[in-house]
Amino acid sequence: MGISEEKASLRTRYRRERSERYLEHSFEHLADSQEFHKAKVVASYISYADEPDTTALNLALIKSGKILLLPRIAGKDLEWVRWDGEQSQISKAKKIAEPKGPVVTDLGDVEVIVVPALRIDRSGYRLGQGGGYYDRALPQFSAFSIGLIHPDEISSEDLPREQWDIPLHAAATPDLVIRFQR
Repeated sequence: MGISEEKASLRTRYRRERSERYLEHSFEHLADSQEFHKAKVVASYISYADEPDTTALNLALIKSGKILLLPRIAGKDLEWVRWDGEQSQISKAKKIAEPKGPVVTDLGDVEVIVVPALRIDRSGYRLGQGGGYYDRALPQFSAFSIGLIHPDEISSEDLPREQWDIPLHAAATPDLVIRFQR
């Protein structure tokens, strides 16, 4: 079995496990962590289904005066749009909610990027949903990267890796932040 097939098999297993034990949690506490507190510009995402819920975190960041960028799908890539918390500026395409508005092309000011993940291993490597959007997006950022996961979604075993996989700086559960050595 190749790495791509191994990842696909793990995604199926991890999605099933997540759906069987999903509990709603808040990640709002991250807004007070040192990296978020210092940042002026944060890139996050709009969660869906049983992903860790980003709603309270995104609104807390805006309330604290941060500039918040959210992604939308543009072909095989993500483009980033500034969002001010106004729900009328969100559209829904199938199960994914995306921001409306002009694209932010200069991502150099982003100091923190929040990334979805199904699992994260002890070295900071993540297994995402399989579309490759964040694999292509992360090299555009020099920001502190943090993946959101539910409790028990830190893998004690190394996840399969491909040459384009980039380790995150940290993982966050509803209760703690785990920073990785890089």
